[in-house]
Amino acid sequence: MKKIFSPFGRINRQTFMILGVVQALVALVLWHFASNGLIPRPLKVADAFIKLITSKNLLDNVLVSFVLTIKAMAISIIITLFFSYLSVIPFFKNIALFLVKCRYLTLTGLIFIFTLLTQDGSQLKLSLLIFGIVPFFVTSFLAVIVTTDNQQFEICKTLGYSNWETLYEVIIVGKADQVLEIIRQNFAITWLMITLVEGLSMSEGGVGTMLIKFNKYNDLTNVLALQLVIFVIGLFFDFILGNLKYWLFPYTKLQIQR
Repeated sequence: MKKIFSPFGRINRQTFMILGVVQALVALVLWHFASNGLIPRPLKVADAFIKLITSKNLLDNVLVSFVLTIKAMAISIIITLFFSYLSVIPFFKNIALFLVKCRYLTLTGLIFIFTLLTQDGSQLKLSLLIFGIVPFFVTSFLAVIVTTDNQQFEICKTLGYSNWETLYEVIIVGKADQVLEIIRQNFAITWLMITLVEGLSMSEGGVGTMLIKFNKYNDLTNVLALQLVIFVIGLFFDFILGNLKYWLFPYTKLQIQR
């Protein structure tokens, strides 16, 4: 018990799981008794959640959102890797740094410009997602490049590698596992933004469209149930990407254990 409340205390996996279950149960009990007439109770939300996940309408909308997310992620990864890898070249460094600063640009004031530049709602949503994701991708990966141990570059020089060969060995190959970790971390940002951009064009559907419709009619029970669905899907893909990293790069698990 003392270790649970001690800074840097270590507990085994079983204790950690039990602690998590207890905390979740306490949160549900507090939610139950704190609920009034406006906020639905956990059992009511759970019932709506079951009805949602068994409906074909949800599956269709989740697939629409998932396809849009994958497209945006794929294009964003290509853009990020291109400018991040080339950021070690002086000509491209300023471009990469500018992309990093774009984190502070809000989508709200730029939606009209993107509307003029795109042909339909599908392209608009995709463009906004990419614009919102790329700066955070580039920021994360540039941080990885900057913290690279200089000894790795010195080893390549000792072996007689050219600058391009050093770039390939140290950054492209050597940081491949961290690229996947960055993708995992930023997937959450993409999945979070999906509900925002889908509200701009609701003709194609998606979980964002469903959420807006439920919210429009003050159907808080289904809003919370759908939020739970979005949360569970996000956790699922986070788990898949995490295990994919350990499968492709087994040595990363050894580093964590140390």
